Amino acid sequence: MTWRLLLTTDTVGGVWTYALELARALPSSEVTIALCTMGAPLRDDQRAAAADIPHLYLYESDYRLEWMQDPWDDVYRAGDWLMDVAEEFQPHIVHLNSYVHGAWPWSAPVLMVGHSCVLSWWEAVKGEAAPAAEWGRYTEEVARGLRSADLVLAPTAAMLGALQKHYGPLPRTGVVANGRREDLFPPGGKEPFIFAAGRIWDEAKNIAALDAIAADLDWPIHVAGEEQHPNGGRRSPDALHGLGQLSQREVIDWMGRAAIYCLPARYEPFGLTPLEAALAGCALVLGDIPTLHEVWGDAARFVPPDDPDCLRATLGELMADTGKREELASRGRRRALRYSPSRMAAGYWRAYGQLRKQAQRVSHVAPFAIPVSRSY
Repeated sequence: MTWRLLLTTDTVGGVWTYALELARALPSSEVTIALCTMGAPLRDDQRAAAADIPHLYLYESDYRLEWMQDPWDDVYRAGDWLMDVAEEFQPHIVHLNSYVHGAWPWSAPVLMVGHSCVLSWWEAVKGEAAPAAEWGRYTEEVARGLRSADLVLAPTAAMLGALQKHYGPLPRTGVVANGRREDLFPPGGKEPFIFAAGRIWDEAKNIAALDAIAADLDWPIHVAGEEQHPNGGRRSPDALHGLGQLSQREVIDWMGRAAIYCLPARYEPFGLTPLEAALAGCALVLGDIPTLHEVWGDAARFVPPDDPDCLRATLGELMADTGKREELASRGRRRALRYSPSRMAAGYWRAYGQLRKQAQRVSHVAPFAIPVSRSY
């Protein structure tokens, strides 16, 4: 018997990649997937990638996400739209990759995955608690959604701990690491340059730290990523070689040729781009934060995000020593092979199986009135 999974995703970050990787790895003979998109209109390459998954049906929207500026009208309209999709699709499991809609009155068990959140982002990036005046409603809505879910997962124990800290207690939780296909990122002939990828506008990625030291290094640093913030404003690198937002094929090419991949992140709940770079044979230099230590152990070099001297010295050492660089790249690739899509899918398959044992949800009626709107 084929059963049905309603899976949500946004289109502006790594959750899109994660959702497609998971959908592709789940057994096509046993599950049909309704993939519901929010955040921004799909690009042509994203739509084509989804079309390559035969057991996936695409439901598109561009509703604003809960972390964006003044999102609440859109968030509520998106909830109404998701209810309509669920009425048509009749899912056996609802898998949400955001928080607020967990409190909607689903008729199937809800699995919620915490990929990041504003409060933990703010604490890591700003070094203080997010201001309640600005983020109080977000905090309440996210906490309500998390508490309403039947099971909450995160890609690292550190990220799960952050959710518990800021919105807990959460009674049913677990960790399933993300995965990426090895065959997509073949190592190539390495060239003397450093590569980075991430949203340039996102302070968490700390691309600015690379920009500050780029002129001091003998090798060029090339960075791929969106410069335009969804809420407005733009960040552009000065000394780095900005490549803009690249297609997956272009990223694969750059990673295959790069000798070093560097992301001195202040906040990275898992980090798909370091995983991709490690599969492609890059030596990893990453931010010295708990989540990246959890994922990479001794298979990367770690630098404090606020220490440009350490970053400069670490990159200089690896640039100058081919043996050290290649040994680090070898350790990174061996570690990266642990994070396969099949292992990720197996973890979710077990979670779905546990949830499906529930004949029906006991009580998940939202404790507030959900506005009705048919204008999408």
